[in-house]
Amino acid sequence: MAHENRDIPVWDPALRLFHWSLVACVVGAVVSVKIGGNAMRWHQGFGLAVLGLIVWRLQWGFVGPQTARFCTFVRGPREILAYLRGQWHGVGHNPLGALSVLALLGLFGLQALLGLFTYDEISFRGPLAPLIDGDWQLRLTGWHRALEPLLWLIVLLHVGAIVFYAVVKKDDLVRPMVTGYRRLPPGVQDVPRVEWGNKTYALRLALTVAVALAVVYLASGVWIPAPAPVAPVPGMDW
Repeated sequence: MAHENRDIPVWDPALRLFHWSLVACVVGAVVSVKIGGNAMRWHQGFGLAVLGLIVWRLQWGFVGPQTARFCTFVRGPREILAYLRGQWHGVGHNPLGALSVLALLGLFGLQALLGLFTYDEISFRGPLAPLIDGDWQLRLTGWHRALEPLLWLIVLLHVGAIVFYAVVKKDDLVRPMVTGYRRLPPGVQDVPRVEWGNKTYALRLALTVAVALAVVYLASGVWIPAPAPVAPVPGMDW
């Protein structure tokens, strides 16, 4: 019993920072787009931050600690059915929750990418909009707006699942994402190793952050040459 009452490491510091930073940036993007006007510059900044975070998380899914890696929690239909039957015992994301993770990463990543090419037909253009023609700018803007209800749906499902686990299963999923530790579930034998404080962890983190920042730089469009000024039309020589 003492073995089952101890806390075990689940989420490393970088992954927890990613999670709450993504929440903050999504909230900021929603608020700024609702305000409109000059706040659209903030909306663009939050969108670039979301893109950078998603790029970082995709890398961390391959080189991060055990519970962060996709190969640890992304499973096929058989494992999902086993989980629904109560036959799955593990820590981190369960096989069904993995689908939510993939959906969130995919949809928010796609929304951020589309936002790079948008045009509101008034004054705001995405940072990479100059790279495509006007028709494609409007088309991608339409897709960007059409995707918003689906994002709301997946967020509500995600929050609803957290509430369900807290109320029905008495399993607090928020606390481990704050502290990094959770109570050892019954029947779990394979306890993740702590890989948070060594040099390998720091090196992998530095490299993945560098790649994410490079992607954000490219996505910001600051490297695109400014359009040449239009020559003034000469006046009539009377």
